[in-house]
Amino acid sequence: MIETLPGDAMNTETGTIGYIVGGGLKANLQARLTVPAQHIQEGAFVVVESAGWLFYGLVTDLQLGATDPRFADEGRPARLSPELAGLLHGQTLYTNIEILAALMMEQGPEPGTPGYDAWFQQVMDEQVRPEPVKTVPQHHAEVRLARAGDIAEIFGTEVKKGYFQIGNTLEGGHPVCVNLDTLVQRSAGIFGATGSGKSFLARVILAGLIKHDKTSVLIFDMHNEYGPDDTASDTGARVPGLKGKFPAKVRMVGLGRGATIRGKQPDYNLEIAEVDITPEDILMLSQELNLRETTPATLNALYSSFGANWFHAFKHMKPNATETDEEGKPHPAKDSVEAWAREANIHPLAANGLHSKLNRLFNADYIVEQPAANALEQIIENLDHGQHVVLSFGKHEKDLDYLLVTNLLTRRIRQIWEKRTNDFRSGHQGAQEPRPLVIVVEEAHKLLNREMAAQTTFSTIAREMRKYYVTLLIIDQRPSQIYDEVMSQLGTRITGWLGDADDIQAVLTGLAGREALRGMLARLQPKEEVLMLGWGVKMPIVVRSRRYDDAFWEAITGKAGKRSNVDILDELGF
Repeated sequence: MIETLPGDAMNTETGTIGYIVGGGLKANLQARLTVPAQHIQEGAFVVVESAGWLFYGLVTDLQLGATDPRFADEGRPARLSPELAGLLHGQTLYTNIEILAALMMEQGPEPGTPGYDAWFQQVMDEQVRPEPVKTVPQHHAEVRLARAGDIAEIFGTEVKKGYFQIGNTLEGGHPVCVNLDTLVQRSAGIFGATGSGKSFLARVILAGLIKHDKTSVLIFDMHNEYGPDDTASDTGARVPGLKGKFPAKVRMVGLGRGATIRGKQPDYNLEIAEVDITPEDILMLSQELNLRETTPATLNALYSSFGANWFHAFKHMKPNATETDEEGKPHPAKDSVEAWAREANIHPLAANGLHSKLNRLFNADYIVEQPAANALEQIIENLDHGQHVVLSFGKHEKDLDYLLVTNLLTRRIRQIWEKRTNDFRSGHQGAQEPRPLVIVVEEAHKLLNREMAAQTTFSTIAREMRKYYVTLLIIDQRPSQIYDEVMSQLGTRITGWLGDADDIQAVLTGLAGREALRGMLARLQPKEEVLMLGWGVKMPIVVRSRRYDDAFWEAITGKAGKRSNVDILDELGF
């Protein structure tokens, strides 16, 4: 039997914390701790060394055990001498940890031995890489906490281009990075209960994408949090906005003519042309507008009568307007809703009801007959030139405005990127490879729930658009309300604490080892601790996320001290 290390000693040379005593591929590995249980936390990243292989895994559970239940039931250890009590707790009473093994990697020959140089060259050429676990370590294989080198081997370092630090490991505080190029290849999600810090985490990731400068970002900023400077609701501290930190790279757009964002002027304003609104856009708002089953027929008749000008024509019809004929009998006026309804063979009550419900859109000041400028083209041009756009909704924070504007703009962007991609792949003369685009959506469950998913462009992007260089980054506190088909398409999921069991289950849908991860996710700290898993990371890991503070900005901009003119010009994009 392997001797237990005395007291709270940990092997300082190897960092050994225990040894394997059981488990399997389907069942998690079991390891006997040789250090006090309080030294190890759920979510710790550990490494098992066995027969020339390294197994990387997470601690998902800690379990108390006893060789004889009578000793565990004995509640009077004071009867024993300290020496006997120590032996009892070291040999008879013990703690096992459960390890979710995710990756394995060949350890290779010892340095200086034959074959080491050839093996090391394979590592440098990335021919030897961590791979999914396909076997198990031997009995009594040593278990240790992961070192900085282990973390760097799995998650990379910021020394490598494209890698960006998300946070640090719980034990040891070693940096954990994500490959931004891999992250944006598929849609991703950031989840967490209200107050868990998901907006701050989103700012951290967005700052990394902007700094990396390989992907354009379009942010639908429903609550005006990402562009302008803000104030933290819990501490009252100033929260820097992306516009202030990247003045030349970020364009802040306001919704509606003359709109301001937290008292500041945007770079330009977006207005929606009436001819850009389609009947499909209105049907998408069925739940918000409480539309009836007769609405599709009425909308189709309007489009048949007036074409793309249907919205303008319907807006200027007068409900219940009448005029008298030569005999003095009243009948619907020529410009009335009822007159059109009779001509189009639509029930007047259905037409009047729809007109009444659409008054919320008829009165929206950002929907105009003729926009002052083509802001949509300006947004596309900004994204093409490597700039990033934050569309702030200002005073238009109602769900109706958010649903209409985001879907309408995204539908247009989808059409443009699809055409560009098809032209590029078909070899059309002058066609260039489209610049990758990430669309950031807050309150995603309002757009991607079961009722809306089939009607919005966002679900199409989540399922299909990665092959057209467009992906989503959704930010939400209620993942359980997002359609499960859409959730299954999210490659990377970064989640903070979630208090609802349904939300936890939704985040883990379709992932291996979800049963072991469920308890871990439920017991995250309410703030700063996040679980990263999925496509963008090679294995699940719990990290303490980076703080969104001055130290973060000094690190990301490289301006900890006095800035040179070169640094200032670089920040401004020159």
